[in-house]
Amino acid sequence: MAEDALRAERLKKLAELRELGIDPYPSHIPHTSTVAHFLDTFAEREQSDIQEPVSLAGRIMSLREHGGIVFADLFDGTRIQLVVRREDIGDESYDTFLKLVDQGDIISAAGIAFTTRRGERSLKVSSWTMAAKSLLPLPSEWFGIKDEDTRYRQRYLDIILEGAVRETVVRRAAFWRTIRDFLLARNFLEVETPILETEPGGADARPFITHHNALDIDVYLRISAGELWQKRLLVAGFEKVFEIGRIFRNEGMSHEHLQDYTQLEFYQAFSNMEEGMKLVQDLYRTIAEKVYGTMEFTYRDHTVNLAAPWPRIDFCEQIRTSFGIDPLACTDAEAVEAAEKAGIPLDAAARNTPRIVDLMWKQVRKTMSGPAFLVGVPVYLEPLAKRSPESPKTVERFQVILGGSEIGKGFSELNDPLDQLERFEHQQALREAGDEEAQRLDRDYVEALEYGMPPAFGFGVSERLFSFFENKNVRECQIFPLMKPRSEE
Repeated sequence: MAEDALRAERLKKLAELRELGIDPYPSHIPHTSTVAHFLDTFAEREQSDIQEPVSLAGRIMSLREHGGIVFADLFDGTRIQLVVRREDIGDESYDTFLKLVDQGDIISAAGIAFTTRRGERSLKVSSWTMAAKSLLPLPSEWFGIKDEDTRYRQRYLDIILEGAVRETVVRRAAFWRTIRDFLLARNFLEVETPILETEPGGADARPFITHHNALDIDVYLRISAGELWQKRLLVAGFEKVFEIGRIFRNEGMSHEHLQDYTQLEFYQAFSNMEEGMKLVQDLYRTIAEKVYGTMEFTYRDHTVNLAAPWPRIDFCEQIRTSFGIDPLACTDAEAVEAAEKAGIPLDAAARNTPRIVDLMWKQVRKTMSGPAFLVGVPVYLEPLAKRSPESPKTVERFQVILGGSEIGKGFSELNDPLDQLERFEHQQALREAGDEEAQRLDRDYVEALEYGMPPAFGFGVSERLFSFFENKNVRECQIFPLMKPRSEE
């Protein structure tokens, strides 16, 4: 039967329920236990001389009648079989259930623990209540939803039908909870910083722009989880701060890239890159242990053991070896020539050394499984990090390499206001030359630095880390990924 015909049939049943005085969408129903708890205590309940009735609530996933008995699967995240018998609930209630309850309806069922002849733990129903009448049928559990667009658009159905998707949602929550608990246990203060900014900062990215009607100005959705704001809090005297929040980047979509996603950023005064490496390594291993119970992971074509040593990879050495140029001394023309020789496509805005060298590195990293720390990055690729005392043309920055990807970045924070201003001005020049991802000159932030910010370590990682642990693309790991409206497809 076509979906429209099925919906029309269920609308008739909806009307019949109301004619019988049954509210198909009540505000409250009996609900004294989850299915999981009921099953955990099943043996104790069944062996009791006098069973206390329990009320379970959930969605009907299947219905089958056999010899005056209706067997139904009830699902609230855990399944249980309902045994609905005429002699237990009465003729009127049984006939109503048989005629007007459909697969997909949400009901409450009261009853006692009961094991069938086939040994299946069940609830023998003594009464039932309609909680929400469904007007559209669920897709077949046997076949699920195969079309990716439909799965993402109707994610709620995907979660109902696919246990693996439901488990991903649960692990996602555990992932962020573990990170939060890790930092709180180390006396970090959780903060919230602005999402709307007059100057988006803290990253190389193209922002979303919107208009603030009350102030009559254009503002930007933030491209970092408050990096420059959190460092203002270090100026204010807070020693350890962090934020877990949504950030927005108006860029392309890929296996690893989204436009809006959750990010962690934390900052610790009187610390540096060396201390930060130890903290980050501990954080990643803690997530692996607490959420997944293992240190070994597969991500695309890579096998990664987080318990193994994390070596350091020198950025400049990798570029020299792979492309034959020195990223600390080459000219723009030499960088362009090397990129063209390597077959790296360049657009008009990327024909400068910083962008070309970054593209080169992205080619190289795909071969590296990790875990490893990428170090020795040129100053021109990181305008917010402190220079290395041993090599002033590079910065004290590391990136975590996992499965051929960069999954987390930290550095000793630049707190010299004059150096920061000079680097911002260089970034601004790149923007004016056509590089839309170059950072903006934020004079208010430079002014804050002039009051004095202590030496500090900062680190950020997005939900790309979660996708690594799950070995799935980042879109699959979001609960409700952004979709184009149907009318615009």
